[in-house]
Amino acid sequence: MMSSENSRTAPEGVNGEEPLKIILAEDDKDDQELFIDALGESDVSSEVVTVENGQELVDSLKDKSQPDPDIIFIDINMPVKGGKQALEEIKADKDLRDIPAVMLSTWDHPSDIEDAFEKGADLYVQKPNSFNGFVLILKKVFFLHWAKALLNPVKKLFFISEKNISQGDS
Repeated sequence: MMSSENSRTAPEGVNGEEPLKIILAEDDKDDQELFIDALGESDVSSEVVTVENGQELVDSLKDKSQPDPDIIFIDINMPVKGGKQALEEIKADKDLRDIPAVMLSTWDHPSDIEDAFEKGADLYVQKPNSFNGFVLILKKVFFLHWAKALLNPVKKLFFISEKNISQGDS
């Protein structure tokens, strides 16, 4: 079920555009708060709705009474239905497959990253160890050249971690 208490509208972004609609699939309440707070610091105008597992994510995306999000962030390790299984269902659905999907994980094992890429994820983000790291990562995610990334995913741009982002990228 979508959690409206975790919905938050960030201040309008630098371009004054309509807020991005984001669904965050994350079972850890602390990680949900960290994500939402870091997003607020990253100057991305957004509305965030959280769900706590992959099944809730798939159900909410198929609920036609709700507008499709602009982007979804999916934790890989969740109860009920894991992130990779949810990703497979989303990318197999002709009505949902074009929604950009960013996988979130504490792991950076090459086989996990490759598996997410093959299942259709648009990005794989290693969860950072710090709040500032999360802000930097979210800035990187939202200021990517999405058109290029979605039309022709490039593996070297697919994995983002706190280690591979320099202060100069923000």
